[in-house]
Amino acid sequence: MINLLWGAGGWQLDLTPGLLCLCSVGVTVAVKALDTENILMAQRSGPLQPDRPDAESEFRVDAPFDPAGDQPDAIEQLAAGFRDGMDKQTLLGVTGSGKTNTVSWVLEEIQKPTLVIAHNKTLAAQLYEEFRTLFPDNAVEYFVSYYDYYQPEAYVEASDTYIDKDASINDEIDRLRHSATRSLLTRDDVIVVASVSAIYGLGDPDNYIDMALRLERGQQIDRDQLLAELVDLNYERNDVDFTQARFGFAVTPSRYIR
Repeated sequence: MINLLWGAGGWQLDLTPGLLCLCSVGVTVAVKALDTENILMAQRSGPLQPDRPDAESEFRVDAPFDPAGDQPDAIEQLAAGFRDGMDKQTLLGVTGSGKTNTVSWVLEEIQKPTLVIAHNKTLAAQLYEEFRTLFPDNAVEYFVSYYDYYQPEAYVEASDTYIDKDASINDEIDRLRHSATRSLLTRDDVIVVASVSAIYGLGDPDNYIDMALRLERGQQIDRDQLLAELVDLNYERNDVDFTQARFGFAVTPSRYIR
């Protein structure tokens, strides 16, 4: 997998063997290439084995123009540097010179899952939309902090007051984070755009996989068994309000069955 950093003025590739980082002058973004085979991809086993084989494809840039000017040389040199295991590379250019497109063609050349790291959510969202446009046939995911508001616990000595921790989680961003994790566990053509606040690990991938329930089209399963497994996964039954982490079960009266 590749890890990208976006910086101010140019993309920088800060590489260790198997790691690719690209940053831009003015804003710093890192791109990191990781070996996904160490993230349960080698055996492709467990509940989240690849379930979208028809959707997975090689990285392919969909742009209305071809590399021009200095871009072909930059693409060739950056890709060659990555393959040679260079520790750091930097792509510099003025605003509007096509640095993001150049990086996209580099990803198309090296064909590695990629993590793009931006310094804030605003830039991450911008890059996410750009990469979605450039890679319409691949999985482009958005992974940033899901807190709309976060108040850490605190103690005010002057008034002897304790302030409890408080937080508000954005459900849509939480869903996008799960989508990114799922893509990493089920396919290889993945680009994840993240902010620096999301660099902390999610934990053991085995634990994430153990919390998955795999169902296939045409599969027959006992109703009570299915409901019990959903409850074991901490889902809450609610037949009225269908929101995240809830499930509903409707009983159809026999008079409606023909």
